[in-house]
Amino acid sequence: MIETLFKAYTPLFTWIGLGLILSRFSSDKLAKWLGQSLYWVGVPLQLLILARHTNTTNGGLIPLLGLAVLLLSLVLALLTWWFWQWFNKIKAEEKSVEVSASLKKASLGSFILATILGNTGFVGLTLTQVLTGPENNDSAVLFSVTNNVVGTYGIAVLIASYFGQRATENHWWIQLRDIATVPSLWTFFIGLNTQFVQLPAVIESGLDQAVWVVIALALLLVGLRLGTIKEYQNLDIAIIASILKVLIIPLLVGLGANYAGIIGEQRLVLVLMSGTPTGLSVLILAEVYDLDRNLLASSIALTFIGLFLALPLWLIWFV
Repeated sequence: MIETLFKAYTPLFTWIGLGLILSRFSSDKLAKWLGQSLYWVGVPLQLLILARHTNTTNGGLIPLLGLAVLLLSLVLALLTWWFWQWFNKIKAEEKSVEVSASLKKASLGSFILATILGNTGFVGLTLTQVLTGPENNDSAVLFSVTNNVVGTYGIAVLIASYFGQRATENHWWIQLRDIATVPSLWTFFIGLNTQFVQLPAVIESGLDQAVWVVIALALLLVGLRLGTIKEYQNLDIAIIASILKVLIIPLLVGLGANYAGIIGEQRLVLVLMSGTPTGLSVLILAEVYDLDRNLLASSIALTFIGLFLALPLWLIWFV
């Protein structure tokens, strides 16, 4: 148990910690450059390599499960928000109806995004590769792709557009264009369709090592971004969002998987991927659609702390 946790925590603490340290001395240009490099080169290369070894036998089941987790998260976020609002109305007086209504709308959208969007591409794939066998990589990759396509580039954009305070045009063809131009999706499908191509052993070994380099750089970027967050406000509602994201939702997913007969490492993969910390992509959506940045920034930091606390529970209950 301790050895397993050490294997899981080591890359997270090492590279995120290094990113936090570097953020004190580097400019924002480093994080932007690293983010662009990962978006256009690193992550596409990672998915290309993983897709070449992906077994698509459960190709229909995993995306459906990923979609179900997104919908479950959305429903829980809405129910929790409405209960929290009702509870606060009893305890506090309304001060400014017009201003607070606008703020509540943006905060609700931010709360939903913090709850449903996980860092499956960076943290999720890292944990599954460290804690589970290679035969489970295909499920983790398919889950991550589903989360990005349907979640980040689909549901999340609709939510941000609806709840944002900025009047931003959001036509359906613009979303389709954005999805079609995501390089990771293209390389993923290229990888799936080139599985029959045999490469020299040296090249295959080099590509496998490249996956770990990308993971290290991605976690370094997480640390750089966390280090640039200056304010942690709205902690009360951010704590609620974080509990939902890294505790309640993965717990329900694990129990649901157990009920459906999915056990062992396959169940653990679903739990890990559904309980990843809030993704950094929410900060981009917050800038574009003028959402509650403080709530989202606080949620990102708190969900990372929550992950470290919850991970031993998942290893005890769902392995």
